[in-house]
Amino acid sequence: MVQSVLDDRTRWRILAVLLVTIFMSLVNVSTVNVGLPTIQHGLGASQSDLQWVLSGYALTFGVILVAAGRAGDILGRGGFFMIGVVVFTLASLACGLALTPRALNVARFVQGVGSGLISPQGIGMIQQYFRGSERGRAFGYFGSMVGFSVGVGPVLGGLLIELGGPNFGWRLAFLFNVPVGLIIMVMTWQLFPRPLFNRHPKGTPSPGWKSTLKRLDPVGSTLLGLAVFAVLYPFMEYKASPWVWTLLPGGVALAALWVLWERHYLKTGGSPMVDLNIFKTRSFSNGTLIMSLYFLGMTSIWVIIAMYMQEGYGYSALAAGLIGIPAAVISAYAAYWAGDRVDVYGRKIVIAGLMTGIAGMLLSIAVVVLQQSHGISIWWLLLSLTLVGVAQGSVISPNQTLTLSDVPLAYAGSSGAVMQTGQRIGTSVGIALITSALFATLSLSSSWPVAVMVAFGLIAFVFALALVMAFKDLGDRGRRAST
Repeated sequence: MVQSVLDDRTRWRILAVLLVTIFMSLVNVSTVNVGLPTIQHGLGASQSDLQWVLSGYALTFGVILVAAGRAGDILGRGGFFMIGVVVFTLASLACGLALTPRALNVARFVQGVGSGLISPQGIGMIQQYFRGSERGRAFGYFGSMVGFSVGVGPVLGGLLIELGGPNFGWRLAFLFNVPVGLIIMVMTWQLFPRPLFNRHPKGTPSPGWKSTLKRLDPVGSTLLGLAVFAVLYPFMEYKASPWVWTLLPGGVALAALWVLWERHYLKTGGSPMVDLNIFKTRSFSNGTLIMSLYFLGMTSIWVIIAMYMQEGYGYSALAAGLIGIPAAVISAYAAYWAGDRVDVYGRKIVIAGLMTGIAGMLLSIAVVVLQQSHGISIWWLLLSLTLVGVAQGSVISPNQTLTLSDVPLAYAGSSGAVMQTGQRIGTSVGIALITSALFATLSLSSSWPVAVMVAFGLIAFVFALALVMAFKDLGDRGRRAST
């Protein structure tokens, strides 16, 4: 393992690289969302093609996360981070130059692999290089960049589309990643500790490739990857055929088989990809469930707002992006504030954030009601969505700090990836269920306001479930402190 204690200058330089990278990856997601109509026009893509522009990336990202995290834990997080940046950058170039919908989707699959390699290494390196209050502050900066990226992404996408026009603008949204990716490669090479990959100590025999492969647990990696695929795929292709849902029980069975294999592998002297004992750590299991539930609701908010403004009221993609700017700014500040104080207030920050998110959803419903009954402007949503921004900053980064606080460093990457896999599953399930409820209500009522109110109500309910888990974790921590 690379030495985990570095001087302050080096540690904060590493964090700077991680922040630039999270900006690149999240801005890419937001700009692609805004660019879907122009992709359809420019490439002659079908609705199925457009769905896979989003789903293909999310699928490969989710499938590879845990295995990539474990590989980084064993072989070196810096090296896999660099590989991920190279893959992501080259795939972005391929996306920008794609001539057919199929070529674009293949490139998006590869881009998801690159992002799946990057993400767990970033979480693992924060765990590795930061301790105590500094770790909370580092996750706070990380969360601030998440909020800033999510907010600026739609606006940047709208500007690039305006600049490049309907046929070339969406390509700029992908090609934007290329110079940013090159900058990250240079920064990684210059600033990261050497070696990028873990070397075996001098004077001791090398473990050999067979021993290294055994530590990577290829059977466990394959089983978990297939399980995640089988769980995610039905929610991405739920409109294609009812038979696709037969994969869901298969995914649950594969997950159970993975657990049995990991236990067997440990008993026979192997090094499992995930130490299942981490799930006995209440802070980790509770925090992972909180994050999964939160993402199940939160990710759908901006999808619904974009559709409501563009399809319901005919606003441009740029205008739909602008409505999220105040929420993004306050999210960035809230993440910084919460990260700096998580050691003092702990889970209470997450509880307050979830309450604020529920209030934001209920106030958004009130805005839609008043818009219908009294004709107030849709732009009053700026105020209610600002509360959602407070929630986003107060939940994500503090929850990461609290969830991973008791996880052994040797499993920092893989355990962080488990938490992120929960986020991906929550995101995919939430978007499928909540948008389905939106369109089902729209087909019955032919009213966008009614459909949006139903969707916002479901999101508030999911936030309430996460709030129950947050109170449970607060109680667990209190009982543990008293014993």
